Amino acid sequence: MKYKDFYETLGVERDAKADEIKKSYRKLAHKYHPDVSKDPKGEEKFKEVAEAYATLKDPDKRKEYDALGRRTAGEDFRPPPEWQNQYGASDSDFDDVDLSDLFRSFRTGGNFNARHQSNNYPENGQDYSVNTSVPLETIFSGGKADVTVELPELDDKGLPHRQRQTLRVTIPIGAKEGQRLRLVGKGGAGIHGGRAGDLYVVISIQPHPIYTVRGLDLYFDLLLSPWEAVLGTSILISTMSGSFNLTIKPGTSSGIKLRLAKQGLHNSAGAVGSLYAVVQIVVPKQVSEPEQKLYQQLADISHFTARTEDATQSAHQSSNQSAHQRTSKETTP
Repeated sequence: MKYKDFYETLGVERDAKADEIKKSYRKLAHKYHPDVSKDPKGEEKFKEVAEAYATLKDPDKRKEYDALGRRTAGEDFRPPPEWQNQYGASDSDFDDVDLSDLFRSFRTGGNFNARHQSNNYPENGQDYSVNTSVPLETIFSGGKADVTVELPELDDKGLPHRQRQTLRVTIPIGAKEGQRLRLVGKGGAGIHGGRAGDLYVVISIQPHPIYTVRGLDLYFDLLLSPWEAVLGTSILISTMSGSFNLTIKPGTSSGIKLRLAKQGLHNSAGAVGSLYAVVQIVVPKQVSEPEQKLYQQLADISHFTARTEDATQSAHQSSNQSAHQRTSKETTP
C-alpha cells in the first residue's frame, strides 16, 4: 500500500484545527476545480484534495489515519496489526488496496474485503464556487445571467465524474466586484440522505469600453479640444440612465473632474453613486496652414504661460547641473 500524506496535500500542519483544514480545502478545491484551473493536472489535484479532506474532516477517520503514524508520501507500508484485527484482514488483503479505499471502508462493521460497501451514514454534499463575468449594464439595472458549471458526482460504483449543467442566476442591482451569490442546494449532492451542498457564484464586472467602476461611482474620460476648454461649451453625454447636457465652463483644465450626482450605480440599501467626467484636452497632431497661422497669432499676443517662473528656473538649473556632471565625467582621465 502507498502512503498518502493528507496533511501535506491540504498544506496544513498535523495539529491543524478543523476550521483550518476546511479553509485550506476550500481554497485548494477552488484553485484546482476543473472549471477554474489552467493546470493540466488540475483535475487530478482536485480529486487528491477532496480525498484528503474526506478523511481529515471526520474526527474518527482522522484519528485512525493519525494512528498509521507519520511517513513519507508514496512510501510502501502495511497497516499496523490493530488494523488487521479490526477489519479481520490478513497481510495479503492489503496488497492491492489504495489508502483512500481503506478509509472509504472505515467503520462498515464488516470484513475489510467489503470495503466498497456504504457505511450508510448521512453526509452533506460539498460547497462549490464558480466565477461569472457580468456586463456593467446588468449591474446597473439588475437582471439574469446564465452560469455553466461542471460539478463532480459519484456514479453507482462510487467513482467521481463531472456533471455539466447551466443555471440562471439573478444578479441584484448594484452587485459588487467579488460579491458571492449563494444558490442553496445547487452544490455537490448529499450521500445517504445528507443535504446537498451550496453553489457560490462569484461576480466579476466585465471591463466597459467607456466607464471605470470605483465602488458605486463611475468615471469616464471627457475629451475636449483646446478651444472648447478655453471658451467653454455644452456637450451632450450619454449616461447609464439617459442623456444629459454637460456645461463646460470657460478655462477648464485637463484633469478636472466634473461630477454628475446620482448618475452612478446604486445598491439595495438605497445608496447612489456619482458619474465623474474627467477632462482630457486633446491637441490636434496636424493642422492646416491657416490654422497654424492662427495659433502663431495667438502665441504672439497671449501673455498666458503654463509654467511658473520658479518651476522654469528649477528645471533650467537641473538641466545645467546634469550637463555639468556629464562634462566632468567625459574629461576625467
